[in-house]
Amino acid sequence: MADTQAVDAKAERRAAKLAKQISAFSKAHGGAEGQVAYLGERGARIALVGADGEWGNLVAPTYRIAEEAVRKAEITVHEEFDGEFAAKVRTGPYEWSRMAGIQIGGPSNG
Repeated sequence: MADTQAVDAKAERRAAKLAKQISAFSKAHGGAEGQVAYLGERGARIALVGADGEWGNLVAPTYRIAEEAVRKAEITVHEEFDGEFAAKVRTGPYEWSRMAGIQIGGPSNG
């Protein structure tokens, strides 16, 4: 029982830390929306899009912790990263050159 409580406390601390990071992102970008995606054994990705179009990602060790973090941060969470939500992302020349480079043999990620 004590081990379960220790794991739960650790998960709660991790969710609180992620929620703080999400809230800071939201504050810096005039609000934020997000989407949680399962990454398998690596955990879950929290994709964030600010009201100003800036975006970022956080990784949580589990899907449950990611869900708890976005709940604590009180942001709107989307089921999918598509449609109107995806259209809010603002990309610049850097992102386009990186995407094109990855697709057609341009500059490498490294």
